[in-house]
Amino acid sequence: MMQTILLILLFLAAAASIVYGLWLLIPILYGLPWVPTNPRRIRRALQLAQLRPDEVVYDLGAGDGRVLVMAAREFGARAVGIEISPLQCCAAWLNTRFSGVGGRVTIHWRSIYTSDLANADVVFAHTTAAQAPRLRVSLEGRLHPGARVVTILYDLEGWQPQDMDDREMVFLYHMPPTPGGVSSYQLQRYLDKPKSG
Repeated sequence: MMQTILLILLFLAAAASIVYGLWLLIPILYGLPWVPTNPRRIRRALQLAQLRPDEVVYDLGAGDGRVLVMAAREFGARAVGIEISPLQCCAAWLNTRFSGVGGRVTIHWRSIYTSDLANADVVFAHTTAAQAPRLRVSLEGRLHPGARVVTILYDLEGWQPQDMDDREMVFLYHMPPTPGGVSSYQLQRYLDKPKSG
């Protein structure tokens, strides 16, 4: 009896290790490691994008679905998650269903680079240094005029942000993008600042 219990525990530990390894490994193989985003930073990004009720927000690399849940619950948006890892897709789906926002959320198991983004009002992306240039190229021409792109941690070099939160490292862009970069945005902000004296 004790031997059977021990074998079951070993099997469960091995299965959990395999699932956890795949959870981390699959996104890394695609160059998009899973890094959970702080809810405070998500909220700030969606506020900066001025996400409105019934707008459609796409989360590129939806992970566990936390952006989707917040967008639907707090902002009244319709949310679409794009995720390459089947494990994260399942976790996001479960998270949205158990959070009570499943009717406002759709999750697709596919690459962010081949997904149709034509309906997106807002695109949310928690980027990496390696991913940001490829993401910028991928988004060009795929979003309708007036759509907003909000990135976390890294800017989209070659595009001037329309707004940014220096503290939270959140960058907002409007489509079509304004050529430039963070430095041109900061210069413009400095020039627009009222002069005292």
